[in-house]
Amino acid sequence: MKEEKTLDRREFTLAAALAALSGVAITISGCGGSGGGSPSAPSSTPTPSASGDKNGVIGSNHGHIAVITAAQLAAGGGISLNIRGTSDHPHTVVLSATEISAIAANQRVSRESTTDDGHSHSVTFN
Repeated sequence: MKEEKTLDRREFTLAAALAALSGVAITISGCGGSGGGSPSAPSSTPTPSASGDKNGVIGSNHGHIAVITAAQLAAGGGISLNIRGTSDHPHTVVLSATEISAIAANQRVSRESTTDDGHSHSVTFN
């Protein structure tokens, strides 16, 4: 008998974000590590989902996903966003209430993630 796998909310959200990003070309280079240099910029930005979520573009990406939900945008407060995605390590991006308001208004906001596993990532919204 074949076993059926069900998705929990986190797995569903991850799958939905990956589906939204599947048509986007992103330049991927290795992690910054101690080799220095800045992350390469992605070649295009992802299209936000129909639900009003905002997807961030992550420089030197290797499985991370940055999504601000429509509810987080509507609330307007500052957030600490975990961008782990399918990567084997986490990073966090901290966004102030002012930055969330700017992102909700379709203004470009870029922030550097925390340094984890010896590197960080630039994350850009809009």
